[in-house]
Amino acid sequence: DVQLQASGGGLVQAGGSLRLSCAASGLLLDDYAIAWFRQAPGEGREAVSCISSSEGYTDYADSVKGRFTISSDNAKNTVYLHMNRLEPEDTAVYYCAADRHKLATFVAETYDYWGQGTLVTVSS
Repeated sequence: DVQLQASGGGLVQAGGSLRLSCAASGLLLDDYAIAWFRQAPGEGREAVSCISSSEGYTDYADSVKGRFTISSDNAKNTVYLHMNRLEPEDTAVYYCAADRHKLATFVAETYDYWGQGTLVTVSS
C-alpha cells in the first residue's frame, strides 16, 4: 500500500523557517510526481509546489516562489519543502500528494495518494 506521512509543521514567527517532510512508502520517488498542497481555514485547497525527481522538474506557486524550495532524497524516499521567510498568509494545513502518471500539475484531481496533513501556523 502507498502511504505518505507528512510531518514538520508547527508554530513559527513571521520571517522564520520550517522544513516539512513527506515520507513515502509503497512507492519509489522516481516513479511518481510529488506535490505539496495547503488549505487555510475556510479556504480551498491550494497547490504550493511539485517535483518530478526523475525528470529534474520542480514548480512553485507564485505566492511562494523565491521563499520555498522543494527537494527529494531518493535514498530516504522523502520529499522536503523548505519554507523560508514565512508569512502569516502561509498558515494552513499542508498535505503531500503522489501522482503515478508523473504529470506534476497543480491540479489536485491528478494526484492519486494523499498524506494526512501537517499544520503550519505563522504568527505575526
